[in-house]
Amino acid sequence: MARIIDNEGNRRIIKLSSNDIISVVREYQNMVARGNSFSDTLNILENNVIYIPEDV
Repeated sequence: MARIIDNEGNRRIIKLSSNDIISVVREYQNMVARGNSFSDTLNILENNVIYIPEDV
């Protein structure tokens, strides 16, 4: 699960586990077909959201 880490300067970072990374890559691959142009890929990703659970 992802863990949000607060640090100085009010900037937060998100630590991803290996499973989180694999999940994000899998979702990306399901959304974006091979052979799409860069701009097509950006449009697809802008119109879809990938969620990761937060470790509390």
